[in-house]
Parts: sequence; structure tokens; C-alpha cells
Amino acid sequence: MRPVSILPAPSRREKLAGYIALTKPRIIELLLVTTIPTMIVAQRGFPSLTRVVATFVGGTLAAGGANAYNMVIDRDIDAVMERTKNRPLVRGVMSPRAATVFATVLEIAALVLLGFTVNWLAACLAVFATLFYVFVYTLGLKRRSKQNVLVGGIAGAMPVLVGWSAVTNSLGWAPWLIFLVMIIWQPPHTYVLAIRYRDDYESVNVPMLPVVASMQRTTLEILIYSVVLWAVSVLIGPTAGLGWIYAVSALVLGAAFSAYAWKLYALARRGLADVAAAMRLFHFSITYLTGLFVMMAVDTLVRHH
Repeated sequence: MRPVSILPAPSRREKLAGYIALTKPRIIELLLVTTIPTMIVAQRGFPSLTRVVATFVGGTLAAGGANAYNMVIDRDIDAVMERTKNRPLVRGVMSPRAATVFATVLEIAALVLLGFTVNWLAACLAVFATLFYVFVYTLGLKRRSKQNVLVGGIAGAMPVLVGWSAVTNSLGWAPWLIFLVMIIWQPPHTYVLAIRYRDDYESVNVPMLPVVASMQRTTLEILIYSVVLWAVSVLIGPTAGLGWIYAVSALVLGAAFSAYAWKLYALARRGLADVAAAMRLFHFSITYLTGLFVMMAVDTLVRHH
């Protein structure tokens, strides 16, 4: 009889690292890069440090809880995919029940913190983002529809509404346009990454666009989203009362994003598109989003000080 292999119990340090990994810190960092500039635009200056910190921490808790729920639900496919096989639940760092309790504690903490120190509109928007991400995206669409990224992007775009409402306790045309930019940005950003991990998604029957469509069709959709993103980003300027600094930045960044997308599509039409070309656009998409929001903040601070 073969002996049963028993993995050693994780150390406290490994458990701490595992719980941090459940929150997907790199994704949270990108989402919150958009929240603080949005708060600056809403305030027409820099909000109080207390409000910024409370919103930042509350948003981090809410997003971290959502990501932890996502890992609990997706632990079966995470164990199969090369990209995710080292996630903490796959390695048995903690039990699914412990991860679920952890996620729930984070969400309750986010609701309480945002509700009592910022306002209840921001708190409810943050929790709604989690509910949408878990039930509509992860449980509903991720494994069933090629539109999973576009619809799931609604949850990813919610931090800008949280940031705006944290300052104004209301919403208007400007935050909804910023919200729309975030939604439109996510498909091209995610599709190029999905090109890199196409085999992973195919192995677990997740219908990401590169799995169910040709490279040419995928890159054409990336190009279309990029051009629409360019147009909508420019509209933010007059709607949010921004000036020439933002206008020039949006035009230049949008042109560069569309140029990268066009080059990828042109390569696909010739049968030459590859992972390296897709990843160049992926990395630029992060630069684009960071630059766009930073220039929103810079424009606001220059104009109002």
C-alpha cells in the first residue's frame, strides 16, 4: 500500500501571505489609482486627508473581499489553469470556509467604515460592486458568455462612482462618463491578456473571446473598443469642467492606445499577431489608464489652485 503524502501545515507567515493573496493586491492597486483622481475632480481640489484615507481603505476592503469570494468560487478551475495553480486555496493554505469568512469580514468592515466615516451612498455602491462581481460575473457569466468581461467590467468600474460619491454624496453626468470609460477600457485590456493565457481558459471551458473567436475577430473588437474609449474619454473634459491639460492628454493617450490596437489588428490580418504583440498592448493599457486619471487630477489641481 502506497503511503499517503501529507503536506506540511502552512506557517503563520504563509497563512498571512495567503490571506493577502486572496485579495489580489495588484488588481486593487489599479482600481484605486482611479478612485483618488476621481475624488480630486469631484472636489475640484484635494479632499480632506481623512476622507481620502477612509475611502481608500474602505474601497480596498470591499475590493479585497470581492476578490476573495471570486477565488473561493473559482478554486476548481484555478487548480487546472497554469496561471492560477499557485493560488492559496489551491495550495491548501486555508479552507474555502475560512476564505469565505475572511471575505465576509472584509465586506462588513468596508460597509461600516465607508458608511460611518464617508457616507452611505459610497458604502452601498462599494457593496453593490461586490454583489455584482460575485453573483452576476463570477457565478452568472464568467463560464457561460463571451460577454463576461464587458458585463463584469461594471463591477471593476464601480470604484470611480464610490470615489465621486465619497466627496459629493451624489452622482451626475461626469462620474457616469468616467464610469463608462472604465467599462470600455476593460475588454481590450483583458482580451489581450486572454490571448496570452488562451490555452488556460480553453482548458477549463471559460469562453473568453480569444477562445471562441479567431485572432482577427478578437483584435478587431479590441480596436473598436479602443476607438470608442478614445471618444468617450475626450467627452469627460467638458462634462467634468476639465481644461486643456486633460484634453491634450486624453487625445494623445487615446491616439497611442488606438495605434497599438491597430497595429495588433493589422498583424492579425496578416497572420502575424502573437503573444508578444498582445502583451505590448496589455502593458500600455495600464500606462494609459494611469496616465489618463493622473492627468485628470493634475488638470483639476492646476485649474483650481
